[in-house]
Amino acid sequence: MARFEPFAGLRYDTEVVALSAVIAPPYDVVGPSERGRLASRSPYNSILLELPEPDETAGLDRYAHAAALLESWRARGVLREERAPSVYVYRMSYVAEDGRARSTTGVVGALGLDSEGEGEVLPHEQTMPRPKGDRLDLLRACRANLSPIWGLSLSTGLARACAEVAERAPAAEAARDDDGVLHELWPVADPATIAAVAERVEASPVVIADGHHRYETASLYQAERRRANGGAPGAYDLVMAFVVELCEDELVVEPIHRLVSGLPADLDLAGALGEHFELAPGPADPVELQEAMTLERALGLVTADGNLLLRPRPSLLEEAEADLDSSRLDVALAGLPAHEVSYLHGARDAARAVASGAAQHAYLLRPATVAQIAETAHSGRRMPPKTTFFQPKPRTGMVLRPVPG
Repeated sequence: MARFEPFAGLRYDTEVVALSAVIAPPYDVVGPSERGRLASRSPYNSILLELPEPDETAGLDRYAHAAALLESWRARGVLREERAPSVYVYRMSYVAEDGRARSTTGVVGALGLDSEGEGEVLPHEQTMPRPKGDRLDLLRACRANLSPIWGLSLSTGLARACAEVAERAPAAEAARDDDGVLHELWPVADPATIAAVAERVEASPVVIADGHHRYETASLYQAERRRANGGAPGAYDLVMAFVVELCEDELVVEPIHRLVSGLPADLDLAGALGEHFELAPGPADPVELQEAMTLERALGLVTADGNLLLRPRPSLLEEAEADLDSSRLDVALAGLPAHEVSYLHGARDAARAVASGAAQHAYLLRPATVAQIAETAHSGRRMPPKTTFFQPKPRTGMVLRPVPG
């Protein structure tokens, strides 16, 4: 069973700051220009903690600076600690591409770390080493979970329990931001409601949807603190998590595409890919190419000379580790000469990268399904890195969790 507990969170005092001015997207989707824009909104924007910069005047490195800012904001009353341990129902409302009004509603609490690998928390993607070191240094300095991981509950009934809480007016809300998402929060301190919500979460394993690096960082930090404290349990045995019921109504899963550069200019790309795919011309418009990919059960290839549909050959379907475009593409890319791969969400952005010369070509992938995510997690396997992109993204700054000890 998963462990899910309330905590006394740190929340912005909305009489001091406007919540919409201080929340930020997760650190791993924020580039340098976006960071600057967010920081200009308020001297208390949470991005200053999540992506800190050194304070050369005070002689502080970026991590020590983040810790100093956090302490200062608490001392000034910008951030206030909840009076009682609580769970936090969190809803994101938006209009989908098809014009339908949608929402994702879940609960933020402290999720127990499955350090023994007993299947309480199930990862679904492989991770990359660099971000974990950065996040570990930040956690050591701040001793706080600044943003939640995103977990998917395999239990039924969690969505209904959260919806019942969200029937009343929220305690905090942020006006629709740049991507048109409304963020609302309901702290819940009532023991009976906490128990009902926790029972739903704890009834089944939790699949990590987003935040694998933060989860693994929390596990590394737990091991450190346990060694330092003689194995004593503590707040470091849990990590802040936003948990949503794993169902189609609550989730939008989008693909992450691959940009390739550094290949030899004289490479016969069609010949190299032909071993694994049947190649056919595709629509010039990247969105229309995606639609054709769905119909043809194919990947898409964007090149400066035109777009192609890549239909996997039977041999590739057998060789790939999973029934996923990312797994199939891993096999095909392994057969190419040395090259560089980067990741980008958005078909039009991928096409622009090719047109501008920032990439030689781009591979467009179809999204993984909710069923594939659950099956992969249950089987104990992991999808390749950057397979899934969940939308919308929970905002950093809605609630923070201190991790003393």
